[in-house]
Amino acid sequence: MSAIEPKPVVVIGGGILGASTAAHLARAGAPVTLVTAGALADGASGRSIAWLNSSGDRSPAYHYLRLLALDRYRTWSVRHPESRSYLRFDGAMKWAGPGESLRQTFAFERAGGYDALWVERDDVASVAPDVDPASVAEEGAIFNAGEGWVSLPDLIAALVEEAVADGATVVERAGDVRVDVRDGAAAGVILGDGTRVPAERVVLATGGDVPAQLAALGVTVPDATPAAFVLFTDPVAVEVRTVLNTPRVAVRPTPDGRLVLDADWAEKSVAVADDGTVTVPDEAVQGLLDAASEVLAGNPRLTAERVGAGLKPIPGDGEPVAGAVPAIPGLYTLFTHSGATLGLILGELLAEEILTGTPSPVLASFRVDRFAAIDATEAVGTGAWAPVTA
Repeated sequence: MSAIEPKPVVVIGGGILGASTAAHLARAGAPVTLVTAGALADGASGRSIAWLNSSGDRSPAYHYLRLLALDRYRTWSVRHPESRSYLRFDGAMKWAGPGESLRQTFAFERAGGYDALWVERDDVASVAPDVDPASVAEEGAIFNAGEGWVSLPDLIAALVEEAVADGATVVERAGDVRVDVRDGAAAGVILGDGTRVPAERVVLATGGDVPAQLAALGVTVPDATPAAFVLFTDPVAVEVRTVLNTPRVAVRPTPDGRLVLDADWAEKSVAVADDGTVTVPDEAVQGLLDAASEVLAGNPRLTAERVGAGLKPIPGDGEPVAGAVPAIPGLYTLFTHSGATLGLILGELLAEEILTGTPSPVLASFRVDRFAAIDATEAVGTGAWAPVTA
């Protein structure tokens, strides 16, 4: 990386995107401070299904970014042999619900060269012995051998350890951290107790809180972030290796022999109080346990160990938001769904942009200012144009 003289950087956010950015900055010799409101990985990264993939029908730019992301995970696994306990590429299987079909999805994946195998129901056990073939759709299923999963808290701990070894400073439990804007530019951050941490560059990577924090600075980023939850089971007696994405439940293993479960229907059942507290109905918890038992070989009895509930970051158009915030010089942001898949590559590319001053062509489709162009076009169409800061 050809870098200009490194300038002090503060990264806000102790999830995978913040940790990855801080680690890549520190590795390149930049003075970097990572600050987080609570503990590391206590937000969305600590309650993610963390399925590593580029499955399904995506825009070419987004698909390419995700393929790069998977490449970086494979590189990490080679350079960090100990990661085999928390980073696995044992494949993933998905199938359609009643009245639906994944044949077009399979055709799309194969047309792009994606590693996808169509598996007839009678052959499921030979490909994924941890799956109950009786639960699979009559038409069969898609097996993606190159997909996998990661335990983000373990990866974050490893990234932060490397960052500190390379000279980074980490401040946990910093409270309500705000970007310190002076004369229209980012000048550092202000911690919850009022302490100012000066810097010439600031990265905002606070998951589902990013849109509101940018809005407080006059910057608009459309937001589709819902309240959601994942369910962590007690340890299971059967070995589960395959990531499953089924009509009623998604399943992935954990390093300590548990399972992580979620589903769109269960997500929609949560209630959010005025203070932001998320309540998960007991019926949704039991429904996920039952659905997971049905798709696993032997139909093991599953019990809940804990529920992880909170915001699930999703930009308004579903695609990542990455790079400089044009309205505030010195400020950068990362806001995306699939933070698990994209964590390593987004941290790497954003760090390179900060250090070199050169925008990455890979991120050209994902800039903050794309929303200003859309809003301006819509406003012109109504005859009521209004400028949007972005």
